[in-house]
Amino acid sequence: MSYERMPAVYLGHGAPPLLDDEGWTSELASWAAEMPRPKAILVVSAHWESVPLTLGATADATPLVYDFYGFPERYYRMTYPSPGAPELAVEVAALMPDDESVHQLPDRGLDHGAFVPLMVMYPDADIPVLQMSMPTLDPERLFALGQRLRPLRDEGVMVMGSGFLTHGLQFLRDWRTDAEPPGWSRDFDDWAADTFARGDVDDLMAFRDRAPGMPYAHPTVEHFAPLFVALGAADDPEAPPETPVDGFFYGLAKRSIQVA
Repeated sequence: MSYERMPAVYLGHGAPPLLDDEGWTSELASWAAEMPRPKAILVVSAHWESVPLTLGATADATPLVYDFYGFPERYYRMTYPSPGAPELAVEVAALMPDDESVHQLPDRGLDHGAFVPLMVMYPDADIPVLQMSMPTLDPERLFALGQRLRPLRDEGVMVMGSGFLTHGLQFLRDWRTDAEPPGWSRDFDDWAADTFARGDVDDLMAFRDRAPGMPYAHPTVEHFAPLFVALGAADDPEAPPETPVDGFFYGLAKRSIQVA
């Protein structure tokens, strides 16, 4: 079977309650339907930082990592028994330079940064999924990591960075799903939209110092960091990306992009 070349994506995954939001789920489902069907998916989630670079979920139907707290019990009973991707793990390891150690945790399951969006985009759980840790939060190093992963796209592998465009949870005061976005969230989202349109990768990498709304938009930066893996995997990181999802949820920006 031949596979089409896959795009690279950066998406807002959110907590499990996003699965109950019809607007967000319909956007994600429509986005998935418009893309070629991937042979496999390589996920870099905001919720897994590990040194050295580590590959997990290589075994079939690995139990999920329920890395969230205080939600109704039903969210802890969710399953996503996707096939493992041991062959992809071998390919990823082979793409790394000699000075980039690669560790494998075959039984480390998908965390919610991976399985929440995948439950919507590919609900049949029939596509092999491999999760890769972030060995650093440095934008330049993550960008270089994405560049090494770029050849996988020719083999039908989707490179997916999963985070959230703004993530200042501790600064939210209105906990309605349709809450008015705080100024820092809207300002950061507007800046990101403009910076994407200008293809200014340098500005994006310097977001800590240049983006309005900081540090409130990202008091810690792990939810923005996966973006740089996706940008590195792009053919032309300076080309304006598609924006299949935008808007806000609980006042946080869920802007998501697709790069060719």
